[in-house]
Amino acid sequence: MNLFNVENKVILITGGGGVLGGQMAEYLLENNARVVILDYKVEIVDSAIERLKAISNNVVGFVCNVLDETSLNEVCSKIVTQLGKIDVLINAAGGNMPGATIGEHQNIFDVKIDDFKKVVDLNLFGSILPSLVFGKEMTKNKEGIIINISSMTAQSAITRVVGYSASKAAIDNYTKWLAVELASKFGDGMRVNAIAPGFFIGNQNRDLLINKDGSYTNRGNTIIENTPMKRFGEADELNGSIHFLCSEASKFVTGIVIPIDGGFSAFSGV
Repeated sequence: MNLFNVENKVILITGGGGVLGGQMAEYLLENNARVVILDYKVEIVDSAIERLKAISNNVVGFVCNVLDETSLNEVCSKIVTQLGKIDVLINAAGGNMPGATIGEHQNIFDVKIDDFKKVVDLNLFGSILPSLVFGKEMTKNKEGIIINISSMTAQSAITRVVGYSASKAAIDNYTKWLAVELASKFGDGMRVNAIAPGFFIGNQNRDLLINKDGSYTNRGNTIIENTPMKRFGEADELNGSIHFLCSEASKFVTGIVIPIDGGFSAFSGV
């Protein structure tokens, strides 16, 4: 028996048109899963599907607003009608905003509360609502897997990213809470876990970590100094943990957050 077999599993990825979500989609398609891309703009979905079709035809996409329950329910019905079931939900939608980030020459009292709320909405409720809608569908078969995306910012105070940190810390707790709730009330086929990426270069943090000339910023250098592996992560380095959590290899694993961080969370800085 291949414990890591994900062939024909229907795997939903919110934010599937993004860098990390897109990389996960590519990898899962290569391993014969059936992937559903969910994103908030039609052009993002279309572009992702066009790119992913080069790997496999086992991919479909839907425009979906992760903060709109009506949108989620409509898409859920379409997915079940078209594919028959939902096996895995990966809540990869998320992000940050400048107003919820403390600038280099600012302090906490300069934070824009409206932006702070938007960041919490996207990162926290943008995972809670899909989990409720798609998770409810999973419970009909008493089998399903939910994977949330946490962050190193959830585990200790990382300066400047106050809104993002607060929302990801809430994700850690919600992951554990939902894991207990679903296993207790719907059986051991329902599992909820999370991965916590360390520092990966993406569109949203590039300017914080890398200068225009390609050198690291002061913040980028500090991160490297505190990462025992002495480098940033590559998007495809999340795939192994995602594969594990999607498969029977993690059948007795629920309520955990896996750090994928080059040792950042283990290092004291000394």
